Amino acid sequence: MQGLPPTADPRLLTAQGVNEDAAVVRLPDGRGLVQTVDFFTPIVNDPYKFGRIAAANALSDVYAMGGTPLAAMNIVCFPAKTMDTAILGRILRGGLDAVLEAGAVPAGGHSVEDKEIKYGLAVSGLVEADGFASNTGLCPGDVLILTKPLGTGVLATAIKGDFGDIAALEDLLFTWAGRLNAAGGRVIRELGLRAATDVTGFGLGGHVLEMAAGSKVAVELRLAAMPFLPQAVELAGMGMLPAGSFANRNYCAGAVSVAEGLDPVKVDLVFDAQTSGGLVLAVPEAKVELARRMLEDAGDLAAVIGAVVEKAEEKTTLRII
Repeated sequence: MQGLPPTADPRLLTAQGVNEDAAVVRLPDGRGLVQTVDFFTPIVNDPYKFGRIAAANALSDVYAMGGTPLAAMNIVCFPAKTMDTAILGRILRGGLDAVLEAGAVPAGGHSVEDKEIKYGLAVSGLVEADGFASNTGLCPGDVLILTKPLGTGVLATAIKGDFGDIAALEDLLFTWAGRLNAAGGRVIRELGLRAATDVTGFGLGGHVLEMAAGSKVAVELRLAAMPFLPQAVELAGMGMLPAGSFANRNYCAGAVSVAEGLDPVKVDLVFDAQTSGGLVLAVPEAKVELARRMLEDAGDLAAVIGAVVEKAEEKTTLRII
């Protein structure tokens, strides 16, 4: 936050000012404590699905560092005076199931009365203090692998606008956004990856750009290799893009170049504001096939979407080709 002094404590192991997914603090025994928090308003109509998606989204920050979730606490805003509390029970059940699947301890939480529903988690995890993935670890030659398809922001926008087959769109959104990024976290740990991020509100392009800037390198993303949800492409072509996606692209415009002749709808989707999106893993070329096999064996996608290159002064940081 502008105006606040940076943390000078040497126990904080993550860099500041590069929008890391979570904070890592060195514990007295030498391990790293991963801490993160996230919550938001409903993006689907079903309370259970919303709770599960919100929890998966919060847990993802720990996986993106290569950490293992240890404990999670609920953060709840709910209009208990005007809405059936059974709805809150379903939200919490969805979150609980995600926490239990992650192998973390459900450790209570805090609630406040609010006119608008909001839900999420504060999550603590463990990671090797000297072996976690970060936004600043990209190296030229690294191959970028994406573990979930793009387009969930478009689906959420259509659902909120009551546009199309809402039940089918909600099921599709839940299939991907409700899925844990545990397999990607395991790949980071077992292969010793040093750079990764999860794709959330800043979109794939925005998060990759953050990594490139923090690592002082450039990234080339291949549009034809990216996994897009077909329904999202169709809806985006009708103008069903969230406002956040336009904001993302406008914010990144000065650092991004787009090759001629590319599908403008799919280019827009590169900046789609995701909820509980996949991980972007930076993998040394020699480990790419092993990483892909590990992800696919776990049922995840393993799309090779681009590569890290040296940054030339006269060129943009992110190139979509």
